[in-house]
Amino acid sequence: MYQWTKDLETGNIAIDSQHKELIQAINDLLDACAKGKGRAEIKNTLDFLNNYVIRHFADEEKLQIKYGYPDYMNHKKYHEGFKNTVRGIIAEYEKGGATIPLIAKVNSSIAGWLISHIKREDVKVAAHIRSVEK
Repeated sequence: MYQWTKDLETGNIAIDSQHKELIQAINDLLDACAKGKGRAEIKNTLDFLNNYVIRHFADEEKLQIKYGYPDYMNHKKYHEGFKNTVRGIIAEYEKGGATIPLIAKVNSSIAGWLISHIKREDVKVAAHIRSVEK
């Protein structure tokens, strides 16, 4: 299970709220797996992720543009790469159904990437926004 910790906070209420939603969705999947119901929950998780990356990344990118974030293009590339990962996992699900390896991939490829991205990249965006707002 993933925990919301201080090092995941960006200080931007909207972004942090969306990140918390994401962590909850991943934890819901992990909880379902622990109860032997992961295959039933994976569709909900994938639907959430597909909508999440579109909405959340668009919101983040609008903020970056609004505040003139200097590394916007690289950050956008990270987002596009991740959207491709999510699309690939959804295609794998649609082709082969809810398999144990697919569920493991959601945990490693999705949750791991996002936690790392928040800690490494999103906190830099938030720091930039705070510096501009002063």
